[in-house]
Amino acid sequence: MEFGLYTFADVKPESAERKAMQTHQRITELMEEIKVADEAGFDVFGVGEHHRPDYAISAPTTILAAASMITKKIKLSSAVTVLSSEDPVRVFQQFATIDQLSGGRAEIMVGRGSFIESFPMFGYDLNDYDELFDEKLKMLMQLNASETITWTGKFTQTLNKARIYPRPYQTTLPIWQAVGGTPASAINAATLGLPLALAIIGGQPSQFVPFINLYRNTWNEMQTPDKTFQLGINCHVYIAEDSQQASAEFFPSYAEVMSRIGKERGWQPMSLSQFENMRSPQGSLLVGSPMQVIEKILYIYELFGNTRFLAQMSLGNMQHKKILRSMELFATEVVPAVKLAIGKTKKQNTSSTLK
Repeated sequence: MEFGLYTFADVKPESAERKAMQTHQRITELMEEIKVADEAGFDVFGVGEHHRPDYAISAPTTILAAASMITKKIKLSSAVTVLSSEDPVRVFQQFATIDQLSGGRAEIMVGRGSFIESFPMFGYDLNDYDELFDEKLKMLMQLNASETITWTGKFTQTLNKARIYPRPYQTTLPIWQAVGGTPASAINAATLGLPLALAIIGGQPSQFVPFINLYRNTWNEMQTPDKTFQLGINCHVYIAEDSQQASAEFFPSYAEVMSRIGKERGWQPMSLSQFENMRSPQGSLLVGSPMQVIEKILYIYELFGNTRFLAQMSLGNMQHKKILRSMELFATEVVPAVKLAIGKTKKQNTSSTLK
């Protein structure tokens, strides 16, 4: 299993002057987090795209290009690129450039996005929400597959034997589809042969088992055996020396973010009892001691058989030094134990099959 982190680079929505200072500080901290993640041996680091006052990243490719210059091994991904309101040609060119800068470490994680601000900002109609994504994803995949493209679309430009440069350092760019749990998304990703990234940020992970089974079954029907199956699970994670410390440190920031976003969507404010319930063994929050998080990642693996796990730690106004400590515990105590346990499970399954 691959392990990594992702972030939206949260900032406080404050005055313009203070906001600029905060954004500078948060991006500076983010670059350190990416460098530390690379040095710690994580496989992937993803950065999100948002167009809101409470997040510092609206241009993930700029951040990833900078990160490519200070890292050596880690894969650099968007999390996500809101493809519906982007130009697929520019997306491809930007990520191909990052791939060249990094020596073949760029990935694109595409999605519809969890917010809608980018649609009117870039001149798109929300009534075309699904059609925009579907058409642009197919165009991006064709751009990735061939140097020369002829294309006519409803929402995209017409291209006649256009040659698109630069090409990536890799043969093609890895493209993942990030989803929220709708059956149509699972079927679409599997039919197109795209790895799936599912963010579980509420409820219980077990409720997504039918969704993942749909994706896996559709994949097996539509893809040939030589096509590698990849499934990523993304969760909110925070690790401290013990459970009580992890809860006390993470709850204030987490509750503030979820209550603020929830107010926009008609949800009730996040309570401590809700938070603690989500921290339970079958809940969606991986907040606790290293052993608690180990057990929960293994539980998720048992449910889904995922090949990648990404942790979102830096929510709200979490202190940078605490995030770095959580990353350290993740790298040194959690990841090795999970890999060891999964390795033993696979060995036992192989032995049973041979018998």
